Amino acid sequence: MSSHPIAGTVAALMPQARTELAELVAFRSVADFDQFPKSESEAAARWITDALTAEGFQDVAVLDTPDGTQSVYGYLPGPEGAKTVLLYAHYDVQPPLDEAGWTTPPFELTERDGRWYGRGAADCKGGVIMHLLALRALKANGGVPVHVKVIAEGSEEQGTGGLERYAEEHPELLAADTIVIGDAGNFRVGLPTVTSTLRGMTMLRVQVDTLEGNLHSGQFGGAAPDALAALIRVLDSLRAEDGSTTVDGLGGEASWEGLQYAEDQFRQDAKVLDGVDLIGSGTVADRIWARPAVTVLGIDCPPVVGATPSVQASARGLISLRVPPGVDAAEATKLLQAHIEAHTPWNARVRVEQVGQGQPFSADTTSPAYAAMADAMAVAYLGQEMQYAGQGGSIPLCNTLAALYPSAEILLIGLSEPEAQIHAVNESVSPEELERLAVAEALFLSNYATD
Repeated sequence: MSSHPIAGTVAALMPQARTELAELVAFRSVADFDQFPKSESEAAARWITDALTAEGFQDVAVLDTPDGTQSVYGYLPGPEGAKTVLLYAHYDVQPPLDEAGWTTPPFELTERDGRWYGRGAADCKGGVIMHLLALRALKANGGVPVHVKVIAEGSEEQGTGGLERYAEEHPELLAADTIVIGDAGNFRVGLPTVTSTLRGMTMLRVQVDTLEGNLHSGQFGGAAPDALAALIRVLDSLRAEDGSTTVDGLGGEASWEGLQYAEDQFRQDAKVLDGVDLIGSGTVADRIWARPAVTVLGIDCPPVVGATPSVQASARGLISLRVPPGVDAAEATKLLQAHIEAHTPWNARVRVEQVGQGQPFSADTTSPAYAAMADAMAVAYLGQEMQYAGQGGSIPLCNTLAALYPSAEILLIGLSEPEAQIHAVNESVSPEELERLAVAEALFLSNYATD
């Protein structure tokens, strides 16, 4: 760890940070109110409101967003004429999945083998604590040199877009010179990384109909058009022999210039079974950060247990397409829809319905904010050079903010490195990572103020 005074302050604050993260993790703040009580999310929002108020934030407000959830906002004024930085995190979490699959209870922060386990510890309640640590460290070392806005979202994991809609309706609220999204992560523990691109996403429901009702497969099979077989053909048409995504008219040859992802490391991270091939061509980074990727998320058809010898009259699938940076998600959706219609066999009837979409994102890595972050990370991570990675997933808010504030610089950092196992059972955070990233964020704010 760095010998910088900021680093010393953050180290001294870590026991308090652990206590606070434990309090925050204890709220079962899943923003799916059919599964979890809304009161849990509201209590987490209150906790953050109190924390910001205690740090001297002004205009602290709980924002009721259009999707029925709450985001928490606060403003900490800096010196006259200073730049404004928006710090983002979210306090809602993924459901714990199988609670019995957790070694320790999901909503109880537990230390094990040098990591802190609990749902949201890394994604992204730890991000809330990271921002608080950075600001406290600056206050203890001469003050916060920029105006700071904090926004803690309440429904990021549900993808319901409440904060995006709210920001569009109140465009002044989150306006800033630079935005730090604390919801990404280092490529590896101890390797300082900014995420400079995100893939977008589109999701389509596909319904294939061929008959008025199911038929006896002995009496009619062989001539009667089978809707399930037609759907399987359509889905198979979306991949080449090597597993690469093939959507008519959508390019799949882009390459990734930044940090590379070793194939054996990827196999280990993805827990690919021995002897099973990876799919696609090009480098792993090309495939997961720079190129489109189609995934069949679900198929409605009869389950194996209880199935009858029938030709199926209807079948339905849910498909997602990850859209690479530089491609418009709406255009990709049109191409995917046209491909599905063109590849449906036997003149079967096909209906395609869009159920979700988010644009890809690409940051300007030549901006002053990136230079300020690179310098900060080199101190926090003792001479390690900051790396640029992509992320295969989507953060729709990034695009909303980029559209609202075209001159703002957007940086993505965070605690979700591979060992964190976010969205899975036994999610955890590395306390060293929390400490170093809080130091990096504090030094970034300091560097950026003087740029």
